[in-house]
Amino acid sequence: TIFEALHVAGGVLSYGIPEFRLPKDIVKNEIDNLLSLGVKIETDTVIGRTLTIDDLKNQGFAAIYVGTGAGLPKFMGIEGENLNNVFSANEFLTRINLMKANNELFDTPIGKYKHVVVVGGGNVAMDAARCARRLGSKVTIVYRRTEKELPARKEEVEHAKEEGIVFNLLTNPLKIIPNDQGFVKEVECIKMELGEPDASGRRSPIEIKDSNFRIECDCIIMALGTSPNPLIKNTTKDLETSKHGGIVIDDSGETSIENIYAGGDAVSGAATVILAMGAGKKAATSIIKKFSK
Repeated sequence: TIFEALHVAGGVLSYGIPEFRLPKDIVKNEIDNLLSLGVKIETDTVIGRTLTIDDLKNQGFAAIYVGTGAGLPKFMGIEGENLNNVFSANEFLTRINLMKANNELFDTPIGKYKHVVVVGGGNVAMDAARCARRLGSKVTIVYRRTEKELPARKEEVEHAKEEGIVFNLLTNPLKIIPNDQGFVKEVECIKMELGEPDASGRRSPIEIKDSNFRIECDCIIMALGTSPNPLIKNTTKDLETSKHGGIVIDDSGETSIENIYAGGDAVSGAATVILAMGAGKKAATSIIKKFSK
């Protein structure tokens, strides 16, 4: 049995990755294949709220695999981040992928923005930027290092440029300025320069004094990465986690609690779909081996 928090199965494959990168028909076929094998999927079930790990154990599940991902968005903590039309990339992508914000026939609470500023430089930032561009917005990506340091894959950056997305590099937001109604009006930024390399060889961005400037915009998307949601940790006694919030596992994928396994982003922090699939298969192998004795 799969317990899914949202109303649609598939996790980040369904809510986080845009149609132009991963067609939903492919995901549906994979899910249908699982159903045909006899897998049961319970949607709208948030483990840690609807049910706890202990509840599942009490229901008689011999083994439990935690694959809850890393869906907790990070923010900068700057002034104005709580204004209307400031989104996390997760929320923005979910509105489009699951709530049909890209289809005018659906009454979805997302606006038609003139200028969207995306803060961040990873693959999720590119996804959010390219979705916003497809919705008809002018889009600017703000990133505090140079193009060389962009964490996104090279082809994602090239595609974004081809689609007319502007890159404002060596730039960091300082505060978000509202209009009279409490909606985003501008973002104040400062220009950056790269300092000397540290022990790891990474050059830290340093603010250039008195280089402040403003970008007029009506929507800001924060794509600064994500971390594991603490819900499972906070509701499961004796579950060991790392300082970054990831669940600690052994070589077999088993956690500090016997017969409770975990893998994917819930363990490693935000990574790739293929690594999460590998972790799931590894844990499944361990579970089968243990219970077939």
